[in-house]
Amino acid sequence: MSSQNVSTKIISEFVILGLDTVEYKLVTGVVLLLIYIFALLANTANVCFIAMDKRLHQPMYIFICNLALVDMLYSSSACPTMIGILLAGYKTISFIPCILQMCAFHVGGVMEMFAIAVMGLDRLIAISNPLRYPVILNSTRTVLISVLLWLVAGSVLVFPLATVFPLPFCSSNIQYIFCEYASLIRATCVNPNPYFNMISILTFVLLFSSFSFICLSYIRIIVAVMKMTLKGDKKKMFNTCLSHLIIIICFYVPMFVRIVLTRLGVVLTTDECNGLMVGAILGPSLVNPFMYCFRTRDQK
Repeated sequence: MSSQNVSTKIISEFVILGLDTVEYKLVTGVVLLLIYIFALLANTANVCFIAMDKRLHQPMYIFICNLALVDMLYSSSACPTMIGILLAGYKTISFIPCILQMCAFHVGGVMEMFAIAVMGLDRLIAISNPLRYPVILNSTRTVLISVLLWLVAGSVLVFPLATVFPLPFCSSNIQYIFCEYASLIRATCVNPNPYFNMISILTFVLLFSSFSFICLSYIRIIVAVMKMTLKGDKKKMFNTCLSHLIIIICFYVPMFVRIVLTRLGVVLTTDECNGLMVGAILGPSLVNPFMYCFRTRDQK
């Protein structure tokens, strides 16, 4: 539909309607609030432990600290809005905060992929080149890599911002559970399909490239472990990678189901899509700090 054939509106705030179908709003809101607070406190504690203890100023722990910061941004981009709707019934959000929420959500999602992928690289170097590990990855290089990844993730925002801002809006209603690219495009006066196709291509590239990088890293890790002769060494390497593998599952499984399978023809209800989205946001945020705090000797 052309924007010339409909009446455009000057939108000052949006009304989020995506959670109207939730049957037990209060219970869902309380559960979501508890999980969010728990995840936020756990990740904050993880960052504080690493920042305050100089013995933890090592590449692996810097990447863990970076992942904790990503988790806090990713979960905070959406959870406060959903909790406010479910518990207080406050459905409105102003235009600029909505745009900022979209930015935080998409940067958090891209950085989650990058952070998990770069931690796979860290494990690969540690297992395949243990003697050269301190030379290849020192603290300075680790910080620079993390900063570079944040800059790249921020640059990805150019696409959604450049395509959303010029569009005329015909509706102030958002049919999703918070502000993100698809929800804003749905509220515009244009045919959303070309924009959905473009963002799908970008998402596919980021998702498959990061996941392929992780898979290649673990193929190299498996080859390196198979060459080890002592069973004790193999068990130690498996335990080293187990935490990372659990995090990969928590993040990528909901993402692949929601984004990839639906494009292949699998039909999901709105509530199922929303559940998978919330799972991809809160799952890693809740699991990550406990996996690394409780399974890492130095942090114990």
